[in-house]
Amino acid sequence: MSRIDTLPGAGLVLSLRQALYRAGRDYPGGITKLAYDMGIDIDALQKKLKHDEERRWLSPDELEEVLQWTADTRVLDALCRAAGVVWYRPEPVPATNDALRAVGKLLDEAGEFVGTMHDGAADNIWELHEVQNLEQRGMDVIRQVLAIMAGARQAMEERTNG
Repeated sequence: MSRIDTLPGAGLVLSLRQALYRAGRDYPGGITKLAYDMGIDIDALQKKLKHDEERRWLSPDELEEVLQWTADTRVLDALCRAAGVVWYRPEPVPATNDALRAVGKLLDEAGEFVGTMHDGAADNIWELHEVQNLEQRGMDVIRQVLAIMAGARQAMEERTNG
């Protein structure tokens, strides 16, 4: 098994193949442990996760199992980007003043980022990487706001039912 990372410095936005490759490599114990956990041949899984291998691909069931074992957000991002949707994993965070300030800061940073995108907007010619970066930042903000909303609901329900 090669320990050489054949996808160095891929950046913020990954294709589905690249995201699956990273998910397997970054799994605790690597692709070997993931294959063991999934109950699949190591060599077969390694070939199916290789980002530049065109002859083999995960079956839908295997894809689902990789996602279940790794819970890798990059894979979720790649899948949802293709469908034009935003995923959300309910992970409530306390709806405190500090959390709300953190969202405000995130919104400020997102606003500054959007402001730097004036080159694409000025001539109405958007590059693929500009659009992907903009979408990724927007999804991050949405997930953070939803997490605080879930935290507020959880706190309310615990007080009401506790």
